[in-house]
Amino acid sequence: MSNYANLPTPSPETGLSRYMQEIRKFPMLEPEEEYMLAKRWVEEQDTEAAHKMVTSHLRLAAKIAMGYRGYGLPQSEVISEANVGLMKAVKRFDPEKGFRLATYAMWWIRASIQEYILRSWSLVKMGTTSAQKKLFFNLRKAKSRIGALEDGDMHPDKVKQIATDLGVSEDEVVMMNRRLSGGDASLNAMVGSSDGESFMEWQDWLEDTEADQAGDYEHSDELETRKALLQQAMVVLNKREQDILSKRRLSETIVTLEALSEEYNVSRERIRQIEVRSFEKLQMKMRELAFQKGLL
Repeated sequence: MSNYANLPTPSPETGLSRYMQEIRKFPMLEPEEEYMLAKRWVEEQDTEAAHKMVTSHLRLAAKIAMGYRGYGLPQSEVISEANVGLMKAVKRFDPEKGFRLATYAMWWIRASIQEYILRSWSLVKMGTTSAQKKLFFNLRKAKSRIGALEDGDMHPDKVKQIATDLGVSEDEVVMMNRRLSGGDASLNAMVGSSDGESFMEWQDWLEDTEADQAGDYEHSDELETRKALLQQAMVVLNKREQDILSKRRLSETIVTLEALSEEYNVSRERIRQIEVRSFEKLQMKMRELAFQKGLL
């Protein structure tokens, strides 16, 4: 899929508005056209067909990514992670299953975004409870549902209501709200190009009457499922691989390559190779388990 190098990419330098303008130029696919492109990819590894399937769904990836605003992370990076998930979905899509690519791709896009968020936030790398993770991913929706739209700290009554609804303490709601409020972007922010085209609000780009992206985690509990898969998949690694991978990718404080090379008396490059190989083995095992459990 070398054609992916030619995909438009969001960046702080070019601006998200320009990126959104670019991806709106790619045509949506009719069911029959999508099916034939998918067949070409599966049977012939036709990279042009795969590229068309990806570009036709970039708007879907961006739409889902916008449902994960407010975590203090660059929106361009969240969209990029969504695109990574989309590309993985296209690579594995089976047109003979009878459903559209968009339906299949949603799981991969959300999973990719959520993994990025978890890697970036130490809060959920620590041994937090399922309820706290639920709060992490659903506070914005909970606030909107009860009309808690004010900046800064919420009224105690609203804090109490959210705490009751999500099964966490009021202090946890207050602290989470303070952590997330700094990076939230308004849906009413105006975006547009500088070449004379009309400006629009973010929500105009993102309207979707059939999906509730912000509530996905609450209903599917995907992250808890993936955590369980991770624990089961770790058995494919030996003790050294488990230790190195955990210290390099799964710990709150990342251990340096130099420190691990001294601990195991091997080169830093060797540690890096073990880390990468172990991560690949773990991913393969997790996908295998997911298929066995009917999650893919």
